[in-house]
Amino acid sequence: MSTVDGHRVAVLALPGVLPIDLGIPVQAFGMDPHYQVTVCADQSAGPVRSGGFTVGTAFGLEALRDADTIVVPGYENPDSPLPAATLSAIRSAHARAARMVSICTGAFALAAAGLLDGRPATTHWRETAALQRLYPLIDVRPNQLYVDDGDVLTSAGVTAGVDLCLHIIRRDHGAAAANARARALVAPPQRSGGQAQFVERFRPAARGENLAPIRTWMLDNLARRQSLDELAHRAHLSRRTFIRRFQQETDTSPMAWLTAARIDWARELLETTTTPVEQVARLTGLGSPAAFRAAFHRYVGTSPADYRATFHA
Repeated sequence: MSTVDGHRVAVLALPGVLPIDLGIPVQAFGMDPHYQVTVCADQSAGPVRSGGFTVGTAFGLEALRDADTIVVPGYENPDSPLPAATLSAIRSAHARAARMVSICTGAFALAAAGLLDGRPATTHWRETAALQRLYPLIDVRPNQLYVDDGDVLTSAGVTAGVDLCLHIIRRDHGAAAANARARALVAPPQRSGGQAQFVERFRPAARGENLAPIRTWMLDNLARRQSLDELAHRAHLSRRTFIRRFQQETDTSPMAWLTAARIDWARELLETTTTPVEQVARLTGLGSPAAFRAAFHRYVGTSPADYRATFHA
């Protein structure tokens, strides 16, 4: 790392860069006296268009050569190929030990450059499946806000990018510096990277409809005990065939799908009602209050009480 008054951060604006993702590292590091921030782009491709406006910068890819930290914000169409010069500049920066950081779909650029192979990484929850499909060597962590793998750090979308920037400041200069930036950004001073992304729902969507009636029955009877034998009997299938066909339609097992559905229902009850946690446990079929809290934390990364405090209307 460079000295207190000169840590150089280069923010690489790719074609279709997401405006809010671009602003996060500029705001987080640019107003901190420990860092010097430069926004750069591949100027050979012309101005970088972002939503309804154009990003202009005086710096090209050469800015990556001297940067201590390189941040790649999210961008549109992350599955489209990037220019060879951009990928080469990213690889060269990593090879000389620059710290590489991505926000949201910026992870796809690091992946395309080969930097994430064999590493844990994350991105926006809507794109984690695509990241895993395109780059199967990555250990994709869909339920984490950010992943710190030493010299390569990745985050989920928007607010998780703020969390990661504050984490980096804390790692570089301690809690006081990070807390000062958090107050200026009106952001929580620290959220663990292991906390789950708040996805729309944990229950996987189904690709097939043959077992749709039994899934509907499962959803209508979340509070009652459901066994594989009973579900297979209701579907008029053997236990083994039921499990196999359920997996084919949902990419998960019946019991895992059921637990995810119960967690989704618990989240809705916590968000929209004042039902006590103990009763939520019973209504969702997740067992005792202790078992409910353990399952909820495993999926969501926080306690039911803290989740309600954050999301209750």
